[in-house]
Parts: sequence; C-alpha cells; structure tokens
Amino acid sequence: MAAGKFAAIGCFCNDRWGDMSPQPHYPSMPKYPKGTSPEAAKNLKGSEVKALFSVVGMTCSACAGSIEKAVKRLPGIREAAVDVLNNTAHVLYYPSFVTEEKICETIEDVGFEAKLIKEETIDKSRQVCRISISGMTCTSCSSTVESALQAIHGVQRAQVALATEEAQVHYDPKIISYNQLLETVENTGFEATLISLGEDISKIELKVDGIKTEQSIRAIAKSLEAIPGVQNLETFPELNKISISYKADIVGPRTFIEVIESSGSAHFKAMIYPEGGRDTLRKEEIKQYYKFFLWSLFFTIPVFLTSMVLMYVPGVKKVLDVKIVNKLNVGQILRWELSTPVQFIIGRRFYIGSYKALRHGSANMDVLIALGTNAAYFYSVYIVLRAAISKDFKGTDFFETSSMLITFILLGKYLEVLAKGKTSEAIAKLMDLAPETATLLTLDEEGNVVNEQEIDSRLIQKNDVIKIIPGAKVACDGSVIWGQSHVNESMITGEARPVGKKKGDAVIGGTVNENGVLHVKATRVGSESALSQIVRLVESAQMAKAPVQKFADRISKYFVPMVIILSFSTWLAWFLAGKFHSYPHSWIPSSIDSFELALQFGISVMVIACPCALGLATPTAVMVGTGVGASQGILIKGGQALESAHKVNCIVFDKTGTLTVGKPVVVNTKLLNNMLPHEFYELIAATEVNSEHPLAKAIVEYAKKFREGEENPSWPEARNFTSITGQGVKAVVREKEILIGNKSLMLDSNISIAVEAEETLAEAEALAQTGILIAIDSQMAGIVAISDPLKPGAREVVSILKSMGVRSIMVTGDNWGTANSIAKETEIETVIAEARPEQKAQKVKDLQATLWQW
Repeated sequence: MAAGKFAAIGCFCNDRWGDMSPQPHYPSMPKYPKGTSPEAAKNLKGSEVKALFSVVGMTCSACAGSIEKAVKRLPGIREAAVDVLNNTAHVLYYPSFVTEEKICETIEDVGFEAKLIKEETIDKSRQVCRISISGMTCTSCSSTVESALQAIHGVQRAQVALATEEAQVHYDPKIISYNQLLETVENTGFEATLISLGEDISKIELKVDGIKTEQSIRAIAKSLEAIPGVQNLETFPELNKISISYKADIVGPRTFIEVIESSGSAHFKAMIYPEGGRDTLRKEEIKQYYKFFLWSLFFTIPVFLTSMVLMYVPGVKKVLDVKIVNKLNVGQILRWELSTPVQFIIGRRFYIGSYKALRHGSANMDVLIALGTNAAYFYSVYIVLRAAISKDFKGTDFFETSSMLITFILLGKYLEVLAKGKTSEAIAKLMDLAPETATLLTLDEEGNVVNEQEIDSRLIQKNDVIKIIPGAKVACDGSVIWGQSHVNESMITGEARPVGKKKGDAVIGGTVNENGVLHVKATRVGSESALSQIVRLVESAQMAKAPVQKFADRISKYFVPMVIILSFSTWLAWFLAGKFHSYPHSWIPSSIDSFELALQFGISVMVIACPCALGLATPTAVMVGTGVGASQGILIKGGQALESAHKVNCIVFDKTGTLTVGKPVVVNTKLLNNMLPHEFYELIAATEVNSEHPLAKAIVEYAKKFREGEENPSWPEARNFTSITGQGVKAVVREKEILIGNKSLMLDSNISIAVEAEETLAEAEALAQTGILIAIDSQMAGIVAISDPLKPGAREVVSILKSMGVRSIMVTGDNWGTANSIAKETEIETVIAEARPEQKAQKVKDLQATLWQW
C-alpha cells in the first residue's frame, strides 16, 4: 500500500531560505545510437532487449526524472521509463551498445540502488485489452465469461471483475483478434464493448460533422488508418463517431483532426466526442432499476395489504371475501391481477438472465429467483383456478410472496448498482485532476513565442510546448524549458510543501503551479502520463481478486445447484414430516395444509440463498475501499493488501504534510521597539510580497489579518528589492531600509543581535519553530516565529493507534530538535530524524525486516 497522505515522502530542499540547487539536464537519445547507418538500424530492430530494474530510494517524480535523464544519456538506449509507484525502471536498449551492468552503474551514480530483475527480448506476441461487459448479475456470470475466454486458443490469461463489470484479457494478436474476444463474450449472453487495447495505447473518440454518406466516413477511416501509430479504428456512422486507438509517443489527436478536416473536397469538422460512455450507461442502469423498483412497489403494496392487513379490517374483509365463482373471491382476483405484471413484465429480466445462463449450462442467481417466484406464483394460480371450479375447496394463495420477493430483489439490485457506481467515482476524481484546457505555444526557430492557442488538454501531443500560468494546473507531464516557479505536487506525492521548478526540471500533469509562469515541453501524454499510471494502478487493484474472493468464487460455482437441491430436500422433508405427522398439527396455520407449509419453506431456502452477497460483498468492498483510498491520496494495491491490513502492527509517518499541515504559518511575533503590530507588518509584508519563498508567503498572509475587509490589499511600494540566497531579503519601504532573514544576514550587515533576540530565537527553535529576524534602518525591530503546525486530529490518530496496539514511528528530514518537538506533541516515542529523502524508503524496509523481533 503506497500512501500519498498516510506516509507521504517527497523531495524538497532542506534549506528553508534558499532556492533549490541546480539539477543536471541531460538530452534524450535519438531513436538509434549516433552514427548508426539506416542499414544497421534495420538489423538493430530484432536485437532490442527489454530489461526491468529494481530501483531503491525513489520518493517522488523528481527522483524518477533524474534517473530517466541519466539512463537516456547512455548510447544504445531506445527508451527508458521509471515507475516511482512500483520502484522499477523499464529500459529498452540495444545490447551491442550498452549492457545492463552499465545501466545499473548509471542509476547508482545518480544516487540510487539498482538491481536487474528480469531481461527479455522484445516479444510482440502478447497484447492486453480491456472489455466492458454489461448484464452480469453474480459470480456465476463472471465465472462463465472468464471460463469462455480462457478456453480460446491464443488467450494467455483472462480476468473478469463483477463489481467493475470489466474483463482484462492477455492474448496473442497473431492467433486471435480482439473482435473474436468480444464475440465470445456476446456468445455467452452478455454485451461487450472494447475499452482499450493495451497499457501503452491511448484511445480517443472524435465526432465528425458534415458526413452525409457512409462512403465519406469510409474515406476518412482509410486516411486515418494510413497514419503511423494508429493501432485500431472503429466507425459509428449513425453517431458520426470515430474511435481511434493509437500510440501517443508517435502520433496525437490533433493530427487526426487535421487529417479529417483536410479529407476530400467536403468540409468536415472534427472535435472530441462529448463525454458520456460508461458513466452514462451506469447512470441509465441506476435510473432503470429505480424505475422498476418503484413500479414493482406500486403493484406489490396493494397485494401485501389485501393478503396481510386488510383481511383483519371487518368492513374491507367482507368486500374481499365476496364470492365471484364458487369459492373464488374478489381478494384472490385482485392479487392475481396485481402480481401478474410484477411477475412477467417487471420480473422479465430474471427470465432473460435465467435463459442465457441455462443455455450455456450454468445456473446463476436469476435461475434461483425465477424458480422461487414462479413456484409461488403458479402454485397461487393453481389455488385460484381450483377455487373457481370447486364448491368446497379452501386454499391460500402466495401472490404476495412472489411479488414481494421481486420487489425486495429489485431494491437490492438498485442498492448494488449504486455501490458499483461509487467504485468509479475515485477514478473520475483522479481524472478530474487534469485541467480541461491548456495554452499551446508556437515557437519559432530561435525559441521565441509567436502564437498562443487555447486547446482541449486531451489534444496535447508529445513535444508540444504548453504555457502554465500561476494558479493553473499543469496540463501534462513534461520538463520546464523556460521560467521559474513553485509547484504544489501534494496530489501526487502527498508532500504539502511546494517544490521549486526551473529550466530542466520535470513537472507532473495535474499538479498546481503556485507562482511564476512556466513553459513546459510535453514528454508523456495519454496513457504514458503519471496520472494515467495512477489510474491504471487503481483499476488493476479493482480488477485483482482478494484471496477470500477467489475462495468465494470457487464456492459459487457449486452454490446454485446445491441451493436447488437443498430447497427441494427442504420441501420434501417437511412434506413427508407432515404426511407422517412427525410434528404437531398446531404448527400448520389454519388457512393452509402441510403441502403448502412445506412449499413455503422450500421457496424460502431457494430465494434467501441467492449468491448475490457471496459474489458481490467482497469485490464491492474492495472497489469502494480502493476508490475512497485513492480519492484521499492512498493507493491500495488490490484486495490482498486490504485483507492483510489488519495484521499491521507499526505505522511510519512522515512529518511535513502528514502529521503537520505542511503550510508554514506565523505563530508568534516579538517586537523589540515601540512600533505597533500593524505598522510593523505593513513594512515587512511590503517587502516579502516580492518574494516567492513559502515563508515569505506565510508572513504576507498573516499581515492581511491587520487589513480586515480587504481581500487583496495593496502594500506600499518596495524599492531596491534584493533576494539573498540562503539568508533572506532586503528592500527600501517608505524610506526605511528593511532586512528580513536569518542570523547570518544580520551579522553580514553589521547589525548586532540583542540578548533578548537571541533568547527568543532559542525559544522558537526549542518549539520547532523557524525564527525570522527583522531589522529596520540597521536596528533590530522584531522576530517572527513561523511554524508548520500539527494537523487537527494528528494526536488523536496516534493515540487511537496506540490503543489498538499499533506502534507509531516518525521519519523526517528535519533536525532532531524539530522532530523531537513534533514527536512530543503527538506522543510518538520512536523518531528517525535528519533522514535524506532517498533514505526514508530504506528506513521503512529496515523496519519491515526487524519489526518481527519486537
């Protein structure tokens, strides 16, 4: 379990007052090593090797970026991708130019431990596709589809998840096509729709206006298929829609739009197809179940009242007992009429589901529902017909049993689809991190901006240059080619403190630009982006079955036949017991006989034992658990991690942004002259408003409190503003020289620090606070204490964990004084301080290896 907020670790500068140290910028390698002739390049294609390396010490995207740049600098590297979530590096290289030892050595030179996990020659004989399947109702359905897919020659592995209604199939495209997979699913009685054709393949749907004939759409499709990088193409003439699967590192959606709009003499207009798809289908399904439930309830309530309640109301009972033919009364006719639409119109879906299941030699919950409700309904019809032809027959119908069963099952199905809908909410929230639009820059040969254009962020292609303004979200993964700013990466890394960015630094799509304008060159788009990788991780977690779920699935295969046998056995046992008077006659209600009593027990066993809960409880819990976790910044790698979570006996917390708020705030002010607080803060805010440092922002934010009622107050002009790296800032405000910074700035400026100021600084440091000295006209004027306060509830969380027998440990890169102060506040006994970012993951692994001894 990788916790973004639970055990968040990020790379940031330990110097609280200085800028980030420069990082090397390595150019990416060309497709083939330098000097390789076209003939030699052709021979190289067959000798590509794909290697997977384990990398220890990565804590954030900056680490991954530095490794990637260093590896790509080597000769013979075709592609390198570093996965910070799984601590691995995937490298595609030519062994005649570089060895895995050299790659490991390069990674270690950057400052991380590397080890070769596996090496394999590129095999194009395996592809992964995801299929959406609608119509599955229980584990018996998903097992039937899974077995059908596994039985196909060319399918290496197939997984079907009931809760997400998806299948993931690993297959050999040389033997079988994805169309045959879809056909197989549909042959089992379910609807199948292709979602994607592989992890490295992106998919986009375009709407084309101006199409009047099928010939036009065929011509457009032919033009698109000729574009390098297009993997698959589907057309939907009735919707004027084209679905394209493509490799994002080769081609992009803007190219498709240009090709469509330039096709033929006709004027075609292409755009991204409006959102909808599976979410719309899910909403429709929820709406449909709700409608069916309401109609079923509308008919069932009168059936229930006439059979269970109104029969005890004297006046109404007399009306219901009015005989129509022989012993047939008004009440029986009413119940028959009202329960029939529930049984055959509203309950039609159960008949269809039963037919599809039995046609393929399996039995699902629809079979049980159909058997149980039909037994109750047709026995009641027998009672009604017999009452109509007999003058002395007295029997009780069970119309309320069949209609109430269908109503309650529909209520259960409605709640079930609502729960399933929540499983995709987390992924939707993750996808919402990406901005809707982006500003695309056009550069000339010298790198000057010649044009700006606002485009849909989904139209970004590799190597595009995107402008990111302050406060905007970064539109894609890339590297900064111009500008300087701080970026809030907390939604990805969990670190609340903004990370400094300048030319050559990597940025992640979905993060927020705090200040300054950045020009970013897109390096990873579509399915390659960090956000897409996180979404895939959550989807994989939802697809994976927990051990207990695998056990439940095995049981459910035999469950339905077993329930039918048990149901029949129950009816037979009670029927024979009644015939041989094995139980007191008083047990039989006056309105029924022993056969009817036995039938009621048999129907109850059949319907109550539907395997819905057995097949859906665990996967739905896993889906909702992983989904809620992802929305809170906690990535859970499947049901197995959730299932073993109860065994956790120690939790390691990072300090900044996890136990603390992660945002510095002013906690104390000590004035050393006769200035009033609002005058003091007026001068220092006017100076600090020109700085981009987080501590400066904290001072300006605090100064706003003295300007109540002003949302964006204007501060006095600061002249001759200077930022001194590692020390502080200085400026002239209202003809007064203002110096704000640390002790070294004051000493370098020949400003003496009074004893009172020294004592205040020492007190602040003892409380894990940062003391900022302020001098006005070469005289000490005050001290501002800034701290990263404890999160509300942090102390309670540690206390609750302690009461549960779970040990809490804090690992931080801060000094021992700050670490011990926070540990004292939260009552954490074990502290590991002054740990570098790359050491934190290793500390966790060391603890995992030694905790069993405690």
